[in-house]
Amino acid sequence: MTDRHDAARAAFEAALAATSAPADEPQPRAARPRAWQPIPGDPEADLQARDGEPDAYDVARQIVLRQLALSPKSRHQLRDKLRQRNCPDDVAEAVLDRMAAVGLVDDQAYAGMLVRSQQAGRGLARRALARELRTKGVDDETAKATLESINPDDERDRAAQLVAKRLKSMHGLEPVVQTRRLAGMLARKGYPADLAMAVIREAIADAPEHQRD
Repeated sequence: MTDRHDAARAAFEAALAATSAPADEPQPRAARPRAWQPIPGDPEADLQARDGEPDAYDVARQIVLRQLALSPKSRHQLRDKLRQRNCPDDVAEAVLDRMAAVGLVDDQAYAGMLVRSQQAGRGLARRALARELRTKGVDDETAKATLESINPDDERDRAAQLVAKRLKSMHGLEPVVQTRRLAGMLARKGYPADLAMAVIREAIADAPEHQRD
């Protein structure tokens, strides 16, 4: 476990180092169009200060790295955070392009991670996952490609697991009440009505309390 952790940390640090342009590559700050305008009191405003004035590209880079250290984020989310910090759009795009070039900003990888975590943690289906991706600023093409990788059989299995778990807390209720509540639960999680009703009917029919003697 320690060896894997050390290897992962080394890879991450190498990627961070790569976000700084090589010595023979033109530095973007040499052509920056205007000075950084920090928000008064912002603790990130004094990052990488030079001669008393913070460098726009260095500050933007540090903001992005701090945000990614907190949690994975889409390019759209990072762009919004930079705008909140009064970062000029051209500076933000240059920094995000550099981060994307070394793999630290990758919407395709982010979308896949988000889908997997929401499937495992909340049991969400495609429709709800599409809303989540849209909310996080993932573009439609990337979202579509990610959602197409979902196996329909796996989605049905997740629906059945959700129904079985919830049905345990509904013992004693009439089948029509159980059906209505279970259908509402699956709808909120993005499951299509036909799949939901098929899974619910099967679960209720197999429930011991509804078995005929």
